[in-house]
Amino acid sequence: MAYTDIDKPTDYFNTVTYSGTGSTQSITGVGFQPDWVWGKGRTLAGYNHGLVDSVRGTGKNIYSNLTDAEETYSTGITSFGSDGFSVGSGNVFNNGSNTYVAWNWLASNSTASNTDGDITSTVSANTTSGFSIVKYTGNGSASNIGHGLGSALKCIIIKKTSATADWLVGHNSLHPTLPWKYGINLSNTGARHESGTYFADTAPTASVFRVEENNEVNANGATYIAYCFAEKKGFSKAFSYTGNGSTDGSFTYLGFRPAWVMIKRTDSSASWTILDNKRDSFNVTEKRLFPDSNDPDTVGANGNTDFLSNGIKMRTSHLGINVSGGSYIGIAFAESPFVTSTGIPTTAR
Repeated sequence: MAYTDIDKPTDYFNTVTYSGTGSTQSITGVGFQPDWVWGKGRTLAGYNHGLVDSVRGTGKNIYSNLTDAEETYSTGITSFGSDGFSVGSGNVFNNGSNTYVAWNWLASNSTASNTDGDITSTVSANTTSGFSIVKYTGNGSASNIGHGLGSALKCIIIKKTSATADWLVGHNSLHPTLPWKYGINLSNTGARHESGTYFADTAPTASVFRVEENNEVNANGATYIAYCFAEKKGFSKAFSYTGNGSTDGSFTYLGFRPAWVMIKRTDSSASWTILDNKRDSFNVTEKRLFPDSNDPDTVGANGNTDFLSNGIKMRTSHLGINVSGGSYIGIAFAESPFVTSTGIPTTAR
């Protein structure tokens, strides 16, 4: 029996925290050369989330809490290195009075042209971890786009980079009967859309995902970046659950002890919530960051969640993660698999 596809999750995803200096510095301890870095200032209010990837190139920022087009930002992340990345003096990643968290994913450290779909895409794909970065230019009609992973996607995060547009998320549990018809925005607190179509009511295949003619995902001549995730046993999971409104809250099985979790209520308005194992190294996990907001770390019982050896358990009734009857989706990445490929079990924190 295969317990996990990946024995050492930190080879493919890792979180680092650091203090800003206001002058150039190298951030190390990631453990690999990242292809996607998502950073956020933790101490001071008013600091945007900064997202940089190797496909668009360093110095090209997009912000999860804004609808803005891609910005050239030469004092942000200036290079990717074998154990992390370097930052300039810009406030998004390196203000001298701020502390930071950076979430890091490994793709392939290279790009390839992908012609599996109707639109040719530029792809950096890691088939082992089930993560790829996909850049494409929209054609304004329903089309397939190659993602390079060789297994079906369970979650997609897309941003139009050439002009203003909301971020758009697709998820295999977004809607009980039409999960790949509608979408939900990452850049605001709104519930899932139940009008319009984004993914043509078509589930992604092992080679492509499908997008409709829509400003957020496929306007003619516009450029887009897509962060694509296929589940890998013991490493990543796209999940859903129904809240119970109790401090003895909902348990969600993941198959691993999580390192990073992002959650969104889908049937009503609420902020996205990100929790991780570096800002909170023991239970309960309570330090929250919100992809749709420039707020700093928010600490308190409204985020209370236990990171267990095989999943997560809510310890709050807050509407963002566990209101009674609320519908939630999420995606998570592992610190360690529940059981390694050689049969060694992990433990809770």
